[in-house]
Amino acid sequence: MALTGRAGLFALLGAVVVLVAPAPGQAVLGWLLLLLALVVIDVALAGSVRRLRFRRDGDQLVRLGDTASITLLVENPGRRRVRGMLRDAWPPSAQARPARQRVDIPAGERRRLTTTLTPLRRGDSGAVTVTVRSLGPLGIAGRQGSHRVPWQVRVLPPFLSRRHLPSRLARLRELEGLHPVLVRGQGTEFDSLREYVVGDDVRSIDWRATARRNDVVVRTWRPERDRRVLIVLDTSRTSAGRVGVDPLATTTEAGATGERGAGGWPRLDWEMDAALLLAALAARAGDRVDFLAHDRVVRAWVSGASRTELLSVLVNAMAPLEAELVEADARAMVSAVLARAKHRCLVVLLTDLNSAALEEGLLPVLTQLSSRHLVLLAAVSDPAVAAMAAGRESAEAVYDAAAAEHQRVERRRITARLRRHGVEVVDALPEDVAPALADAYLALKAAGRL
Repeated sequence: MALTGRAGLFALLGAVVVLVAPAPGQAVLGWLLLLLALVVIDVALAGSVRRLRFRRDGDQLVRLGDTASITLLVENPGRRRVRGMLRDAWPPSAQARPARQRVDIPAGERRRLTTTLTPLRRGDSGAVTVTVRSLGPLGIAGRQGSHRVPWQVRVLPPFLSRRHLPSRLARLRELEGLHPVLVRGQGTEFDSLREYVVGDDVRSIDWRATARRNDVVVRTWRPERDRRVLIVLDTSRTSAGRVGVDPLATTTEAGATGERGAGGWPRLDWEMDAALLLAALAARAGDRVDFLAHDRVVRAWVSGASRTELLSVLVNAMAPLEAELVEADARAMVSAVLARAKHRCLVVLLTDLNSAALEEGLLPVLTQLSSRHLVLLAAVSDPAVAAMAAGRESAEAVYDAAAAEHQRVERRRITARLRRHGVEVVDALPEDVAPALADAYLALKAAGRL
């Protein structure tokens, strides 16, 4: 049972009546009995909420920053009209609108209600309950009940760095035009046999074919196009820190809710955006792209996706990932990479250049990885550190600047150590890390290292 504001007003009116009544005690009792009778009548005449039937339909996938539309079909199989309010409850980060809707469903009929979601967080967002309050004809009281009507919307990464893809594809086409199709005595993929000419590498001579033809025959090779790129996403505690500004803050209500905006995106989201740009570019280049998310255990693994399905599979795998507040197990991560990458490939590790975490975790086992694969490490730097390093307004700002400069020196030192181990390093601001990683990949292609 549920009481409305009218019940309170009726009780307040009773207080005025009691003040002027000659027998206040009897007046209070009579007024309360009258109010109770009206409440019972109203509840009895209200439509049943238990018998209502619900069915959902609508979007199940939406990109962060976009809007999803969910339809709720409410059917009233009872004998009385259901008139009142309906609340479709979603998590606060889903930004469901409207929060409450008026309903008026005659007996035997149905109504279609629409809820729009503008999610503020990536991941899976599920409906909680549908609560209906059915009022009686007097509007004093009614019946209230809740129903579980499950529905789940997966909020995908927005892939904002997609705007950098056309320019990088143009550079990729330029690189492909600069490389010769057939290379004498070089390359890794066999193409054909031909007669030996002066200047050919003697190591390319095919002695069996030479014996069969009574003439010197050499193999021709072409650069292998189907290379493998393994993107490794570190989902440990270092990826939880928020850096930069939220690029979607102007199109969402992030500033009002506090979900996003003031603290920017987590490093994990910036790294996902960079991984998507690299995956799209590598797939267009004809490379095979796999994806691994790891902290202490494997959180996600994508392998064997076709070029046309790659981005769709990746965003679905990334959507539910969250930064785990645990220290990364670098030894387990390297073991997981080596178990999945049997042949030499490009391993792109998206993590933070945290000197303490890397010196204790990754560096001791890095040689196991760099000896078998080409390793590229990409990190998101905090623009607030650069701003602090420039501060000189007060004594407190000078101390902050000293701490910020110390952190920058540590990042440069750990970068130098990684490069001495043969690791390529990209350290860029949040908005620049995706195009910088794509440029590093293209530079490796141009140098013939991939």
